[in-house]
Amino acid sequence: MPVTRAQSAIEMLVRERARANPDAAWLAFKDETYTWAEVLRYANRAANGWLELGVRPTDRVAMLLDNCPEFIWSYLGLLFVGAGPVPVNTAQRGVTLHHILADSGARAAIVSDSLRSSFAEARAGCPDLAHTVVVGGAAGSGFDWDADRLLSGADTDPVIDVDSAPAAAAMLYTSGTTGPPKGVVTSTYDASPIGILLGASGVRPGETMYTPLPLFHGNALYVSMIGSIVLDARFALAERFSASRFFDDCRRYDAVEFNALGGMISILLKQPERSDDADNPVRTVLSAGCPPDRWVEFEQRFGLRLVEWFGMVDAPGILLNSDGRVGSMGKPIAGVEFAVVDDDDEPVPTGQIGQLVFRHPQGQLTHYHGLPDATDAAYRGGWFHTGDLASQDEDGFYYYRGRKKESIRRLGENISAWEIETVVNSHPAVQESAAHAVPSELGEDEVKLVVVPKPGAHVSPEDLTQFCEGKVARYAVPRYVEILGELPKTGTQRVQYGELKERGVTPATWDRLAAGDADGSASGSTTTSGSTTKEHHA
Repeated sequence: MPVTRAQSAIEMLVRERARANPDAAWLAFKDETYTWAEVLRYANRAANGWLELGVRPTDRVAMLLDNCPEFIWSYLGLLFVGAGPVPVNTAQRGVTLHHILADSGARAAIVSDSLRSSFAEARAGCPDLAHTVVVGGAAGSGFDWDADRLLSGADTDPVIDVDSAPAAAAMLYTSGTTGPPKGVVTSTYDASPIGILLGASGVRPGETMYTPLPLFHGNALYVSMIGSIVLDARFALAERFSASRFFDDCRRYDAVEFNALGGMISILLKQPERSDDADNPVRTVLSAGCPPDRWVEFEQRFGLRLVEWFGMVDAPGILLNSDGRVGSMGKPIAGVEFAVVDDDDEPVPTGQIGQLVFRHPQGQLTHYHGLPDATDAAYRGGWFHTGDLASQDEDGFYYYRGRKKESIRRLGENISAWEIETVVNSHPAVQESAAHAVPSELGEDEVKLVVVPKPGAHVSPEDLTQFCEGKVARYAVPRYVEILGELPKTGTQRVQYGELKERGVTPATWDRLAAGDADGSASGSTTTSGSTTKEHHA
């Protein structure tokens, strides 16, 4: 018999926005604009479509979709049903994609047409995955419905014939840098940290928030899309990040705010300067990982204000820097405690580097799906261990110092990749860089540096290693250097260190030891496979 559904907070907000301002625009995508009345209509249609297809409350549904309105309608429809969306990184393939589909226990999936072949390969051996929808293509060849069929249902409030309709927890997967991706499940949601973060954006009702970041990522999904609903703001969505179109899009949609990940800042600054760079409507950028040496330049060139912050999908804890302290992630908000600890979980002195940990006043609010041991390890001692290295100054501001897993062990010393990159990125000819470990012939690691020069700039490996002398410890000066036109990055513009490590030392890699620096490795190694090219061009 039909029951009264327990509506999620987001569903209630969407329905309230549609009731109060049905003709007000919310979503802008390309040349299309959707009012709140249309948003509610599409969300209801998707909800009824999911029910007709066979999705039920608490079912999980994998979403392997590019940025498009269908992502939003499908996502909201699942919330209306009480099912759990599982947004999936569209770059995933093969065994990793199979792992996510199988591990999540997804009962259904909705997939972009461009990804149907990789999805078909990965779904083999996933008996729970019973229902499939394709977006941008025709049904058949393993897909039950197309998007038009999903959205052809009634646009009335869905009726659910179950004894109870609890909302399934949404699940986002980690990037899996050291093993298979882990599904993060939020058992109790505390919106107060996100509320404070959104308040710092200064966005007012009716103003526009813009993002080109992928909706499968928590930044775009929670802060931009859901954040715009919470603020009663408009939401402008791009298909993907384009540096050449970025600020023209901001002008086109009259966007007063966007979110940035660190790599975006450098890429946007790489664009040729224009006389109207500062002539744009953006007031605030919520930035995660802005390179300190690019901070002021970015603000001045584009006439805006950076608000730096730190947050994780894995657990609710946010640092916020709304004071403009260059290079800092900020201070804790919403009663969440942060600390910097050593490998024994003992606090380190002010100014020293250690692992960043935090604990929420309500206790543990998340867990890794099906991984109790990994959950216990992450939350040991009641503190969530981020895996990030950080330091704290005397005023209580925290500073990012790299990933603990990206540290390099050389001559018995731990070296932070961030430490080297920060120095190298200050070189006037360098656009961006990445430092990582490569195997040493005698055990432990050697340091390899990969550099992307600024457009038109020339830089030699010798110049880069000499530039590091005296600015980092002697043992941290890179032995290997390679010049590339670009760094491999994820869809969220994060450097893919795993790909760089797999690339290793190539024939195009310069070796300081082979080039005649007797102390190049400082480890006594005598063999090399590197190149001794004197100058490289981007």
